[in-house]
Amino acid sequence: MIEVKNLSKVFKYKDKKNQMAEKTAVDNLSLDIKAGEIFGLLGPNGSGKTTTIRMLTMLLKPTTGEIFYDGRHVDIDDKDVREVKQMFGIVPQNLNFDMDLTVRENMELHGRLYHMNRKDREERISELLKYVGVEEVINDKVRNLSGGMKRRVLIARALMHNPRILFMDEPTVALDPQVRRRIWELIRQLANKGTTVLITTHYIEEAEELCDRVAIVNHGKLLDIDTPQGFISRLGRYVVEWTEGTHKEFKLFNCREEAGQYLTQLDAPGGIRKSNLEDVFIEMTGRKEGL
Repeated sequence: MIEVKNLSKVFKYKDKKNQMAEKTAVDNLSLDIKAGEIFGLLGPNGSGKTTTIRMLTMLLKPTTGEIFYDGRHVDIDDKDVREVKQMFGIVPQNLNFDMDLTVRENMELHGRLYHMNRKDREERISELLKYVGVEEVINDKVRNLSGGMKRRVLIARALMHNPRILFMDEPTVALDPQVRRRIWELIRQLANKGTTVLITTHYIEEAEELCDRVAIVNHGKLLDIDTPQGFISRLGRYVVEWTEGTHKEFKLFNCREEAGQYLTQLDAPGGIRKSNLEDVFIEMTGRKEGL
């Protein structure tokens, strides 16, 4: 479905000495995402996740590298790039509604931009708002909605034109746990119906819960790709965690017996627990998400 070969993005800027310098945001990234897959792109802030999505959605031209959809090479300068973009639904990190319009009006505008006829627009708006559970606010101005409802409407709007691929950049940021889990269920339903979903998230447990596979990136480079459980199995299923000064430290082990032996040798208070994808993330990147 999506194939990325040696993708790089270099930004030029003026440094403190007012001299031209370069920053590599994405560095020789290669990915292969399957149709109907929920694929997670994880990395610390500044690791190149959003830049990667902007290149994949034809909003930003790569410095080098190639992007293929269904085996077809695509480029932001292609004459038929609009045809390719028809495949995309995009849920951005920041809310980009017209806040003075109602939910219906925002959805209607999106449908018109994709040249949907009136009958299809009306049917799709009704269907999608019911699907995400916000049909009762159809005539409310978006600015008056709660954060959770705005996020649900954002997803509904991205689905207006039946996209084959859904890009979701931090779709549940700043939402309470109940709303987040509701959105998780929506994402699963979309994938079950054949939609390919590429998601970036600050919540590592979200990726562990949702994603078929995840790619971990750092400083613009791909570190590795695997299933969440595949990562956990390879790096260690058990964690010895202890406090050292004001900081918590941990070490991964393949079996509980090894973890227990290590714990008995510690001079600091600690314990053993099962590992998770966040432990893998910290082990591979050296940083907690958001730091």
